[in-house]
Amino acid sequence: MAEQQRFSLPRLYNRKILKALREFEMLDPGDRILVGFSGGKDSALLLYALVVLARYGVVEGEVAALTVDPGMEPLDPEPLAEYCRLLGVKHYLVKAEIGRAVAGYDDPCARCSYLRRGLVCRFAREHGYNKVALGHHHDDAVETFLMSILYSGQIRTFMPKSYLDRTGVTVIRPLVYLREREIKKAVDFLPFTPVKPVCSIAGTSYRQKVKDLLRELTRDRRWVYTNLAAAMREGNPIQLWPAKRSPGILKVTSGEITSEVDGGPGPD
Repeated sequence: MAEQQRFSLPRLYNRKILKALREFEMLDPGDRILVGFSGGKDSALLLYALVVLARYGVVEGEVAALTVDPGMEPLDPEPLAEYCRLLGVKHYLVKAEIGRAVAGYDDPCARCSYLRRGLVCRFAREHGYNKVALGHHHDDAVETFLMSILYSGQIRTFMPKSYLDRTGVTVIRPLVYLREREIKKAVDFLPFTPVKPVCSIAGTSYRQKVKDLLRELTRDRRWVYTNLAAAMREGNPIQLWPAKRSPGILKVTSGEITSEVDGGPGPD
């Protein structure tokens, strides 16, 4: 069990995490929460924070951790298991061949994330956990929003809380109000040293390109990030073109000459 003095969160982290938990109604009494624990800084803080909140009765349920070994770079699970023992939570380890499954994809990182998330949710369902907690932060949400516009032509991002019909599990993201720079600073008070990503292609994804783009755009204009964050919220003004109409419906008429827009009959 962790030492008494370690079971506390600095005010900034406590305030922002509680704000997310309450605003998006992430918790219910009796929850069994499975944390996706990769050993990185985000999931290490998330696991610690939920343990602290459980100690003080904010989380009225059970907390456990699951590590997915994607089968890319070698993973030593012992430091992760030791951290869980220190916090007093159960630690699961699942090995998968995700590396092979994502080979050949245009954006293997996105595919890997999708497969790992699916694996965690299935494991949660099979072992009686009704909530899955993931360590996505505010920067992740804004980057996902911009990625969706640039790479898929859709205006969307992930939700702080979402119920998955297929597995019957609810995914929660308690760190959504924390900025990435704040999570990096949290390493100073965590009783754990985050491990390096066990990924041979880390830093080459579309997300990394968007992260670099945002860094450049906000170098001298910090309000660019603020505006993007505001744009992904419902209730802000939206002005979009009408939905695209089917080809062949529209016609251009000039005198007795009618030309189909879709390449139909025109003047001789």
